[in-house]
Amino acid sequence: MKKDNCIFCKLANGDIETNSIYEDDVVKVIFDASPAADGHVLILPKNHFDNIYELDDETSGHVFQVATKLAKAYRKALDFDGLNIVQNNGEAAGQTVFHFHMHLIPRYKADKVKVCWEQGKVDDDVINTIKEKVTPFL
Repeated sequence: MKKDNCIFCKLANGDIETNSIYEDDVVKVIFDASPAADGHVLILPKNHFDNIYELDDETSGHVFQVATKLAKAYRKALDFDGLNIVQNNGEAAGQTVFHFHMHLIPRYKADKVKVCWEQGKVDDDVINTIKEKVTPFL
């Protein structure tokens, strides 16, 4: 189902014209309007989901299948050094448009794209506490 005031719903469903590279019944893949690197695309489900927590299993699996298909096509056709697949949920994680979407960002050795974090240290007590809390919900 589409959400009337959602820009990504409008882009995914053709209400607003965009430059796309792939489309099927479930998703539309468009070039990012403010790309981190050449070839940066967004995989947009045509149905509205605010984030990963609302996404159904079927759509989730399909989005990743499309990401894999596109990654393999990029690998064969383009000269890049790596690929980031990024998906943000919530403002604290960098989500700015609240319609689930996945970024595919080709990476080049000399690019200035920042998708990284400072590595921390493993704390076994923290890991065990998280496992105890999460496992009942899996």
